[in-house]
Amino acid sequence: MKVVVQRVSSASVEIEGNIAGSIGRGFLILLGITHTDTEKDVSFLVDKCLNLRVFEDKDKKMNLSLLDVKGEMLLVSQFTLYGDASKGRRPSFTQAAHPVIAVPLYNKFICELRKSGLKVENGVFGADMNVSLCNDGPVTILLESK
Repeated sequence: MKVVVQRVSSASVEIEGNIAGSIGRGFLILLGITHTDTEKDVSFLVDKCLNLRVFEDKDKKMNLSLLDVKGEMLLVSQFTLYGDASKGRRPSFTQAAHPVIAVPLYNKFICELRKSGLKVENGVFGADMNVSLCNDGPVTILLESK
């Protein structure tokens, strides 16, 4: 399982002209799931996201977590995180999990994030989405569970 965590001042996801989710200060989390991922991977990455210290403290050091600043989260499924473009010019997505595996893990990720008590918005798995964000910093971190 892979996530791209972007610290944002705002982010939203639009599906067919309608805003499906919108947040203020916090994280836009792009989630990629592969065939071998389990609920253990979900727990590991949810904990990492909630406790990742990339928000500035009073001394302007990245020392505070999303929980510390009571930030918000927007979770978007992103199968292309498992795109392999090492050969040729067209990426292969064979390492991305089939929806039978990925959808339950995506939904579990949302549920686990919501247990934090923070605002959590999300896109729709498999939908054609337009994601907008204002990357704060910019701060972008790639996390993997394996």
